[in-house]
Amino acid sequence: MSYHQVSKISLSPEVVDCIVFWTKNPGALFNRLDELKDYHYYFQFTLNPYGKNIEMAVARKNSIIDVFKQLSDMIGPERVIWRYDPIFFTKDIDIDYHLKYFDVLSQKLSSYANRCVISFLDTYKKTERNLKSTGAFLPSEEEMKFLAGRLAEIGKGMKIELQSCAEGIDLEKEGISHGHCIDRDLIEQLIGYRIEAKKDPNQRGECGCIESIDIGEYNTCMHHCLYCYANYSQSQVIHKKEQHDPLSPLLVGEIGANDVVKERQVKSLRVNSLF
Repeated sequence: MSYHQVSKISLSPEVVDCIVFWTKNPGALFNRLDELKDYHYYFQFTLNPYGKNIEMAVARKNSIIDVFKQLSDMIGPERVIWRYDPIFFTKDIDIDYHLKYFDVLSQKLSSYANRCVISFLDTYKKTERNLKSTGAFLPSEEEMKFLAGRLAEIGKGMKIELQSCAEGIDLEKEGISHGHCIDRDLIEQLIGYRIEAKKDPNQRGECGCIESIDIGEYNTCMHHCLYCYANYSQSQVIHKKEQHDPLSPLLVGEIGANDVVKERQVKSLRVNSLF
């Protein structure tokens, strides 16, 4: 948020325990996954039931499903977490709509995903403004619990475990546990050693993620989803895309005269004990 405050982050395999990617379409990475051979990693892969009126520049769903399957075949389903979020209603999108399309997606992904993460829409001024034309609104708590229970039943039938993300509402009785996107248990399973990590203090109280460094920049995603909290200016997204230089050390643009570069302390959280 502080534009001229630039973080320098070491990506040495000696200090990086695991990388977690968030994506709606990782196809562009497929030819370069071999460059990650010295790292442990997994993907949070969002695949929703919304159309082009909401997810304006996301590729066709069948294409994205094929990408999901291909990634799962390449790295294993334990490393591809399906995200069905955020969940919200409009006059055309209700409980039946979500149940119908979650069932369709679950059938297509049943052999390619072990886990699905759900969450309900978090409203910010920018998302409220962007979604205004769609009439989007949050379901009631009763509707959340009913929908969650039905989604859990569908997932169970497809052998897909459902978890929630940063939700204050308790959905345990509906068969959905509180999940962790930066998941200590999953990371330890993937990397083969124990880590000593605390809850991330920079996240909301409901968030169960362990401490990590978030590498990203606002107004840089080209999918133009109306519910996105990370984009608040379409013109800025276009401007930053034009500034991108793959040879620059920055995600966007170049180091400027007024930029202050601070090196973040990065260390492995490895514990010197075996399982």
